[in-house]
Amino acid sequence: MSENNEQIKILCVDDERNVLRALERIFLDDDYEIVLAGSGDEGIKVLEESGPFQVVISDYRMPVMNGVEFLKSVYDRWPETVRIVLSGYADAGAIVSAINEGHIYRFIPKPWNDDELRVTIRNCLDRYFLQKSNRELLEQLAVANQALEEKVQLRTEQLELRNRALEFSQNLLGNLPVAVAAIEPNGMIVYCNEIAADMLKKVSGDIFGTDMSTCCDAQLDNLIKEVRLNKSASAEITFEDSRYRVLVRTVEFCGTDTAVIVLVKVAA
Repeated sequence: MSENNEQIKILCVDDERNVLRALERIFLDDDYEIVLAGSGDEGIKVLEESGPFQVVISDYRMPVMNGVEFLKSVYDRWPETVRIVLSGYADAGAIVSAINEGHIYRFIPKPWNDDELRVTIRNCLDRYFLQKSNRELLEQLAVANQALEEKVQLRTEQLELRNRALEFSQNLLGNLPVAVAAIEPNGMIVYCNEIAADMLKKVSGDIFGTDMSTCCDAQLDNLIKEVRLNKSASAEITFEDSRYRVLVRTVEFCGTDTAVIVLVKVAA
């Protein structure tokens, strides 16, 4: 068994029965499930019916389907399986072909050394589980990235909606047929719609950032002071020779009580 309790399964493919038995005997003392196949076609069938396998060991010289063709098919369909070729022929071309086409992890000549083969199998299993762990981490990362992208998309949509709402609110306030202004607790003007700005500009040329007390008469200034105490106030005042109904309320904004003033001109 592996560290994560996954049963280790090794498929051995060779057209010589004595070779298969020899491979099987090597791993008698190991907790591996050894499955034998006498040809490439039989090996494919075993993989289809009994897979997955962590390791496949195949002879190079086999009739009908040789080891390279078999392992190339294994790579195409089960790329996570680690592939090993056994061969009794020191054919450099065959080795290159096996590595390039079958994506072989190891090429082991016959006769092999049992201890070296067992070490090779352990290395194969280390490689298999490392790659599996990497795949799982990448999958988890992909899921996390997808979730993050969805959150970013949702947040972006929320911000766009708020921006549109803010833009609409500003347009709405700007086009109201009454004067609207907002004053911070320190008396600084932080918002004026067009009508309020036109009214106050007659007294002070620069509105935003100006102290409200410099832009209004004593009546309006007293209303602003009153609203700091009572949260709301109303009165009729004369401003620039016109009569106005004034409504003042405090609104919490950015942790402060901002005074909002509405001036409605009273018909003569």
